Amino acid sequence: MHYSSALPLSTKKHFEVLDGLRGIAALAVVVFHFIEMFIPNPENAIAHAYLAVDFFFCLSGFVIAYAYDDRMQQLGIGQFFKARLIRLHPLVVLGTILGLLAFVFDPFGNQWHTYGTGQLLLLFLTSILLIPYPIIGERAFNNFGLNAPAWTLFWEYIANILYALILHRLKRKVILMLAFVAVLGLIYVAKSAGNVSGGWSKDNFWHGAARVACSFLLGMCVFRYQLFIKNRLGFLPLALLLALAFFVPFNEQYNWLTEPILVVFYFPLIIALGAGTTNSTRSSLICKFSGEISYPLYITHYFVLWSFLNYYQEVQPSNQTLAWVIPMLILGQITVAYLALKLYDLPLRRWLNKNLH
Repeated sequence: MHYSSALPLSTKKHFEVLDGLRGIAALAVVVFHFIEMFIPNPENAIAHAYLAVDFFFCLSGFVIAYAYDDRMQQLGIGQFFKARLIRLHPLVVLGTILGLLAFVFDPFGNQWHTYGTGQLLLLFLTSILLIPYPIIGERAFNNFGLNAPAWTLFWEYIANILYALILHRLKRKVILMLAFVAVLGLIYVAKSAGNVSGGWSKDNFWHGAARVACSFLLGMCVFRYQLFIKNRLGFLPLALLLALAFFVPFNEQYNWLTEPILVVFYFPLIIALGAGTTNSTRSSLICKFSGEISYPLYITHYFVLWSFLNYYQEVQPSNQTLAWVIPMLILGQITVAYLALKLYDLPLRRWLNKNLH
């Protein structure tokens, strides 16, 4: 394909600013999830942080196309699937284990007593295998009740499967046409639901398909059409620009339009700028840490949140108490994510890559 050189993955340019932005998006999700636990209308505080998921999907489409478009034929579908499973699934398993432990040993709640051993085992196995099983009513029938963020990994896997089987073979004009259709689908969801925040529950399951289809294909288009905007902004200004999207004020009348505009135009623009920017040495270190911690933080952070909700409802802490409890919990989650990366994910992935030929 003329838009990509057939370089080995290890020798290709690394978009370190995009890695850093992934970490900003992950942190925004964590903050939003805390806020929605104790503020009835979280859109009044950080209105669109849940759109970080759409940024993830868009970035994934860009990165997958960049990394594999020119290698799929040589690599093969089986090797591609193995590479993606090794990259993503160890932390899916860890997130589920943490979620089960937090569910059973929650000091502020005992909802697990209403579910027998068989149900808990089924919840655990379906979560590890990324099979939606929305049976926990106390958790708003999340598709993955033990580890809520896993719903995005479910759709990420679907996108990866379709990429390996079909999308990588298609010409960029066809990808652009599919992206246009997906945009229409996203607008339909936004208009009918009033937002594009769905995909996580049994009641909005198929909204996840609209979100991943739109953003993943748009990310592919950014790469396929080489929409790299040369600039010298670097990481920090782009991080601020990305964060601005999450704080766009909520307007009930026009929200169905605001969110698709951010997803369809603004996030691909941020990725195009991130792919074309230069970065300072100091910011490179920040980007490296931010990028490394982003996925572990995202996929393991939720085990604390249900316990926090039970704590909030039982203890009813003051705002002054929450002002230090929440930052401490977020720092704790970042620490857990870092330890998970260094002590579990990286060693396990190295072992799997070495022993699974």
